[in-house]
Amino acid sequence: MNYGLTYQKPRFMKKLTIGLFAIALAALMACHRTPSENKLDLSVQWKFHTGDDIAWSGASFDDSKWDLIKPTDNWENQGYKNLDGFAWYRLRIVIPHSLIDDAYIKDSLQIKLGKIDDYDQVFLNGELIGENAKVLPVNTEPRPDFFNGPSRWDVSRRYVLAANDPRIHWDKENVISVRAYDSGGAGGMFSKPFEISMIDLPDHVMFDFSQSNFKFSGDTLVSKQFAIYNISQNEDFRGLLTVKANRCDNGNALFKQETILDMSPNLHMVFTVNVIKDLSVPATIYFTFKENSSGKEVNAQLEMPYILTPKPGKAPRINGASVFGVRPWSPFQYLVAATGEPPLAYSAEGLPEGLRIHADNGLITGAISKKGEYKVKLKVTNSFGTAEKDLTIKCGELISLTPPMGWNSWNVWGLSVSDKKVRQAGEAFVSSGLISHGWTYINIDDGWEDTHDKNGNILTNSKFPDMKAMCSYIHSLGLKVGIYSSPGPKTCGGFEGSYTFEEKDARNYADWGIDYLKYDWCSYGGIAPNPNDRELKFPYREMRKYLRKVNRDIHYSLCQYGMGEVWKWGNEVDANSWRTTGDIDDSWESLSGIGFVQDACSPYSAPGRWNDPDMLVVGWVGWGPHLHYTKLTPNEQYTHISLWSLLAAPLLIGCDLTQLDAFTLNLLTNDEVLAINQDPLGKQARQAWKSGECQIWVRELADGSKAIGLFNLTEQPLPVNVKLDYLGIKGKWMMRDAWTQKDLGFVQTHFEMNVLPHGVKLLVLRKN
Repeated sequence: MNYGLTYQKPRFMKKLTIGLFAIALAALMACHRTPSENKLDLSVQWKFHTGDDIAWSGASFDDSKWDLIKPTDNWENQGYKNLDGFAWYRLRIVIPHSLIDDAYIKDSLQIKLGKIDDYDQVFLNGELIGENAKVLPVNTEPRPDFFNGPSRWDVSRRYVLAANDPRIHWDKENVISVRAYDSGGAGGMFSKPFEISMIDLPDHVMFDFSQSNFKFSGDTLVSKQFAIYNISQNEDFRGLLTVKANRCDNGNALFKQETILDMSPNLHMVFTVNVIKDLSVPATIYFTFKENSSGKEVNAQLEMPYILTPKPGKAPRINGASVFGVRPWSPFQYLVAATGEPPLAYSAEGLPEGLRIHADNGLITGAISKKGEYKVKLKVTNSFGTAEKDLTIKCGELISLTPPMGWNSWNVWGLSVSDKKVRQAGEAFVSSGLISHGWTYINIDDGWEDTHDKNGNILTNSKFPDMKAMCSYIHSLGLKVGIYSSPGPKTCGGFEGSYTFEEKDARNYADWGIDYLKYDWCSYGGIAPNPNDRELKFPYREMRKYLRKVNRDIHYSLCQYGMGEVWKWGNEVDANSWRTTGDIDDSWESLSGIGFVQDACSPYSAPGRWNDPDMLVVGWVGWGPHLHYTKLTPNEQYTHISLWSLLAAPLLIGCDLTQLDAFTLNLLTNDEVLAINQDPLGKQARQAWKSGECQIWVRELADGSKAIGLFNLTEQPLPVNVKLDYLGIKGKWMMRDAWTQKDLGFVQTHFEMNVLPHGVKLLVLRKN
């Protein structure tokens, strides 16, 4: 093994394909790069108007009576509630020729417009320059149906024009007009950056870390493959590549190596960096390419994963929920999740009549006829000892008494989901050991539907030849199955919805063996384009009415992006969980923008009634079929799992489970962290204190303990001084680190901890 930087000849070196060029432009934008020194800020003074008229693209159009709007936040958050459909943005700005004069590379101008939800056409001085993140040539006529096809909400808008493009008016006022179309949920322009600059070295030379994950060898060696691209069509760059790694706690150097690179146009070079370090210690790798003739640099940095979760011991340990809800006579399925050296033997004392436990795998099945609360003692034994745990079974009308934990196909496979991929996910739950930590659901998202037959029965498409057989197979693994539909005629992906077929669909789901339904607003917006409270609730009440009539417990998950403050009325339509936000993606902007605004929802969370800030974005994601390793840093991933656990959120993994790496598995198998999520009291954390970019969230636990999250939202390490008064507690408390599963000693009035950039300290305080 070479302990350093090694070069690997890729399968191709030159003549980078158009497809890869597009991937480089879209996927690599997330890498940290040195900003251009000479740029125009476009983040202020935009004008805004709802509706649609192509005349609004013109440079001479009078927009003086239009509203002012910030482009960095969606229009719903700026007073345009429930606005779907068309709206326009306009900005007037002088583009000085000095941008060219001061530029290192003088041939191209780029206009960056953040992201747009869902579709856009961009005009410069009345001429169309781009559509849905694609640059268009001079004299292209606007397409009236530009908003058909897959949503482009998660793609950064970057429109590059030649410096001599006649649509640019140098040293004069230019008008940028953006025609935006929103198909539902949040809409319009958002994100960052909003700027104009000349193409510079960092726009040609790029680092890519997304095509591989970190690999671990033994207890100290960490390896990472990365690529460096020159995506220029005609520029040669020669310079020095420096790669170094430093520990985050003390700054000590772990590794440094320099390599001279000759980078001809369309060149792609692949390297592997190998670093010896303590796997529990955070470290950062720094990458610099310094170009010889200009002295300009392209910089990137990459946090190395650090593993905090201790490996399970050989003695038995029982994990998972300690309370379980079921309706009378519904098929009962509860798996006793346990770790320990196999073989394990399972038993249970006090099971109500009608239930039995399978001694070889811990699966409890059967049915309960009488309502009531039943106290059960679970036992798991192996050659190293016996573990016991109390389980409360509540037989009544409410199910999902703890947040569901499982997997959903959308964030990884999108519409390319198939029977094979779903079965593989279930098998991976077993082979990886996730099933032993309480992970339960294998959920199919959009893309399985065909049409309704003449009798009104929903049919599956060719990717799912036998849904009932697939569900039976997943159940045989000790897992449960989820499915997806829409109250509208079509799903978000354009497949068959449940509109007017609700009763038949509910019966078919129950017959197949479905345990979870995600019900996505989607095309129902065409039926209720400006829904009032009654219209928001109606389609969800309708499906729930028929789910109640089937003899099967089906977790009912509303997906309507938080419209109408659903957390205030989700329980009225008898939902078990409801989305509080738009869709998440694997960026800090998305994660933090969703996770840290959940405080207002907190009072409405309770057992069987969960706020859902959307699915997890760790591991290999991509929305199918092409995947990449999550763009979240290790610190951000610890924040993701910690915050979602504090929020009592459904935990639905959204990655390719057949490619689980050691770091991702460490995130998903920490039983003390998962126990916070599954706490039977069911109280969601509240934001207890905030100062600048530091936040403290507190969750009350059933045993009287407090789960505490200290979050650093800055890009620098931050010491956080915590007074117990912030937490609303007094006295002497034992403090425990949930990730390392170690007691840290007693605290009485205050304590201080260092928190890494975009990182977290997840603590549990137990009363002395």
